[in-house]
Amino acid sequence: MNKKFITLYRHIIDEERKYPDATGQLSDLLADIALACKVISLEVNRAGLIDIMGLTGTENVHGEQVKKLDEFAHDMLVRAMKVSGHLCAIASEESEDFIPVNEKFMGERPMSKYIIHFDPLDGSSNIDANISIGTIFSIYKRTTESGPGTLEDCLQLGTKQVAAGYIIYGSSTIMVYTSGKGVHGFTLDPTVGEFLLFYENIQIPKRAKTYSINEGNYSKWDSGLKEYVDDLKSANKDTGRPYSARYVGSLVADFHRNLLYGGIFMYPGDTKNPKGKLRLLYEANPLAFIVEQAGGRATNGKERILEIVPLDLHQKTPLFIGSEEDVLEAERFLAGK
Repeated sequence: MNKKFITLYRHIIDEERKYPDATGQLSDLLADIALACKVISLEVNRAGLIDIMGLTGTENVHGEQVKKLDEFAHDMLVRAMKVSGHLCAIASEESEDFIPVNEKFMGERPMSKYIIHFDPLDGSSNIDANISIGTIFSIYKRTTESGPGTLEDCLQLGTKQVAAGYIIYGSSTIMVYTSGKGVHGFTLDPTVGEFLLFYENIQIPKRAKTYSINEGNYSKWDSGLKEYVDDLKSANKDTGRPYSARYVGSLVADFHRNLLYGGIFMYPGDTKNPKGKLRLLYEANPLAFIVEQAGGRATNGKERILEIVPLDLHQKTPLFIGSEEDVLEAERFLAGK
């Protein structure tokens, strides 16, 4: 019962106290993200009542139709992050370029020591169908010494993340985050307006019996992936086959389910999209950081997601993520072993 009275901010502060040299800036930044996502959650839940559903009539940098809620979530996060004073740059999946932020000072000391990447509303194609959607974020320390952030600050290896998380807007609003010391989940209690600790030190099962992939693209896959999925569906008591297929089509929803119960999520490259469709910086890196902290694994089929060198803000990558043994098995099939 006690953990139900631990708020997100209290948990963040308790974690901060473990590090005597901590300045509190990361704690404040995480709290600001939570606040912005409370507002987004409110708008998501009443979208149909305030004419915020549907399309804006414009396309984003990826050539996708922008939903009104996409635009709202992007604007809300950018405003909240600029006010925080702790960022030198903001990069959003909805913006072609990163947004440099003018430096702020605390006395003689510069405050803006971090940069943030976010997918404002993952799964937004499902908005009008009332399927769970979410916000994904990733935080890094800047590499430059001062001034507004640069492209160099934004293009860092996933291993350099200092915190990452996501907020899922579904039957309840849940925030899951890691700052490199375990993965913790909080449920938003609308009666008090606080995120309360619900999942502490989440550990994903090493193997499960669930796979998540869009099998409508089967004809476009390479032979190794076809063999793996066929194997998952074949009856074999020795290997726990067949597996159950669970695919929502909203990355954050599929990932959250597998994080709690185990399983593998796959979004491969194919003949139409050789590099896949998921974004390295806004989706793959933060979720890979989270899953590794929970004892799982994330690769592009050949190499560890967190070690892929980013060359572009909107770089895409295939993604195989989830329970460690399941991902390792998928990699063996993909390698033809």
